[in-house]
Amino acid sequence: MMMFPRDLDARAVELIERLRAAGLMLATAESCTGGLIAGLITSVPGSSDVLDCGFVTYSNDAKTRMVGVPPELIAGHGAVSEEVARAMAEGALKHSSADIAVAVTGVAGPGGGSVLKPVGLVHCAAARKGHQTMTRVLRLGGIGRDAVRMETVRVAVAMAYEISGP
Repeated sequence: MMMFPRDLDARAVELIERLRAAGLMLATAESCTGGLIAGLITSVPGSSDVLDCGFVTYSNDAKTRMVGVPPELIAGHGAVSEEVARAMAEGALKHSSADIAVAVTGVAGPGGGSVLKPVGLVHCAAARKGHQTMTRVLRLGGIGRDAVRMETVRVAVAMAYEISGP
C-alpha cells in the first residue's frame, strides 16, 4: 500500500532527480504538515543523496529554537504568516547543510481558524542559497485536515522543484 498519492510519488522522484543532477541538498521546516514533506521525499529510494534533514517545528517555541524564527516575528505576525514561513525556510538553510529549504505553516483544521486566519490558510516558502526566497499563500478552505495537509505537501514539492532549477 502506498503512503502517498501516485502523482505525489512521481513529483518526489522528479524533484530528487533534479536535485541530484544539480548537486543540491534539501531541508524541510514543517508545521502543519508535521513531517509529511520529508516523509514523501524519504519514501523514494536514494533520497539520502539529496535530503539533508527535516525540522518539524509545530510549536512556536520549536520554530524559534530549531530554525531561529525570532519570537518577535511570531508575536507580530502570527505563526501562520508569510513572514514566519520565509523565516522558517531561511532558518532551515542556516541550521542545516542544505542548499534549498521549503517551509510550511498553516491552519489545517478543523479547529484553530479565525476570521483573519481561517481553516485552510497555509503559507509556504522556498529558499535557496544565493537566490531570493519565494512564497505562496494557499486558501484551501474547509476541505478537511488531511486534504489541507496533502495539498500543502504538493505545493511545497512544486516550489522546491521550481527553486532548484537553473
